[in-house]
Amino acid sequence: MDVYAFETRMLKALAHPVRLRIVDILRGEEQCVCDLATALGLRQACVSQHLMTLRRAGVVTDRKDGLRVYYRVSDSSVHAVLDTARSIVSQQARKQGLALNFAMPNKTKRCACSR
Repeated sequence: MDVYAFETRMLKALAHPVRLRIVDILRGEEQCVCDLATALGLRQACVSQHLMTLRRAGVVTDRKDGLRVYYRVSDSSVHAVLDTARSIVSQQARKQGLALNFAMPNKTKRCACSR
């Protein structure tokens, strides 16, 4: 696979609102699927599919602990890429007279399962 194809795979994985929210939530600490589902207000199966896309692209890694799988961002540079993209988007919006607010998610709500 050439470098552009590899880069495209990663950027495509990030090019979805739910996956961007997942990466933002994982900024703080690793999370299990059920915690992410609770925080996002989505079904676990849906969140798992998004995580699979992120994992295949190398954006997140996982760690198994008993029956649970915990996810974290594989490299903090991913956050730097998103911060740069947000800066560019904010500048573009200001030029058009718009104000964007990229609020980071609050601390993740925990699911009902035991830790």
